[in-house]
Amino acid sequence: MEASGRLERTYAMIKPDAVGAGNAERIMQQIEVNGFTIVQQAKLQLTREMAEEFYAEHAGKPFFEGLVTFMSSGPVVALVLAKVNAIREWRTLAGPTNSNRAREEAPESVRALYGTDGQRNAVHGSDSPSSAQREIRFFFPNLVLDPVPDSASATEYIQKNLQPILTKALTALAKEKPSSDPNEAIVWLAHWLQKNNPNAPQVVS
Repeated sequence: MEASGRLERTYAMIKPDAVGAGNAERIMQQIEVNGFTIVQQAKLQLTREMAEEFYAEHAGKPFFEGLVTFMSSGPVVALVLAKVNAIREWRTLAGPTNSNRAREEAPESVRALYGTDGQRNAVHGSDSPSSAQREIRFFFPNLVLDPVPDSASATEYIQKNLQPILTKALTALAKEKPSSDPNEAIVWLAHWLQKNNPNAPQVVS
């Protein structure tokens, strides 16, 4: 992970060959072990029309008809992944497009482990930010794609908005010592935060 990298979302798809072989769960475990967060997932079967629309950029190419037939031949698992440099990192983890080449050049990649050839290669991954946005919207049209905050922004938000009130709450909890039971302490803390919420609306009697 590069310090200068930004947290991104990307689109990943587990193709019919890998789903049909029962490898979808293994692939998702490999994704998570490699530091990705699965933000959204859905299992579905593409109609031929959906496959043609999704791969429209390849229309007219010799492999297009075979690709559409393959992608509509069985269920797929659509995924939205998040990680620093997610687009590049997912394509690296997926491996070279041709599974045989992947086994030679990246033997631990997803395609090396679960793919068969250049088409039945287990997974798909967006190749650019614009492609990721388009492909995510294709499968998850209701997903809000707000910019993902980077770690520095998240840290700044926590320090500015949460740390002061949490420090006061924990200090009060330490003084009060409501119970040795952790659950009761959590309930006490929740009530304190609710009562002392600086953003709570003021009720005028």
